[in-house]
Amino acid sequence: MLFFLAALLVVIADQLTKLWIRSSLEVGETLWEAGIFQISRIENTGSSFGLFRGHLLPLTIVAIVGIAFILVYTLILYPRFFPPNRLLGKLALGLILGGTIGNLIDRICSLVAPSQFGGVTDFIGVGWWPAFNVADSAIVVGAILLAYSLLVLIFEKR
Repeated sequence: MLFFLAALLVVIADQLTKLWIRSSLEVGETLWEAGIFQISRIENTGSSFGLFRGHLLPLTIVAIVGIAFILVYTLILYPRFFPPNRLLGKLALGLILGGTIGNLIDRICSLVAPSQFGGVTDFIGVGWWPAFNVADSAIVVGAILLAYSLLVLIFEKR
């Protein structure tokens, strides 16, 4: 239940914040800036860090395969190899799934209606780091939590 709840909350938060940014700002426009932090609308047709720009269809396919892998891992492999009370691992996988779905929604919308959507909407800027969004943040936090939970499990078995 935690897995699906985390994923759902990430998708909702991600899509609501992107809707707010798309309705408030034109591409390239900045809403707020303070020191190294800023809120600016960017449409990313690539993946992380703007890699593979203009390859929406292959990135969409990779995201769908990734979602299928996360679901198989979480629902079939994870319960088989890890104790069922590993809530941190389930939360981590839910965050990763939600983030992947959030960005996949943007990619699908960009493929279906390219005149309205220019790619994945990124809007959080921190210094020189490339802009990101709620989905990206959830994926990174989920990956860190998953690595931590697996390390804890490894050291508990020793």
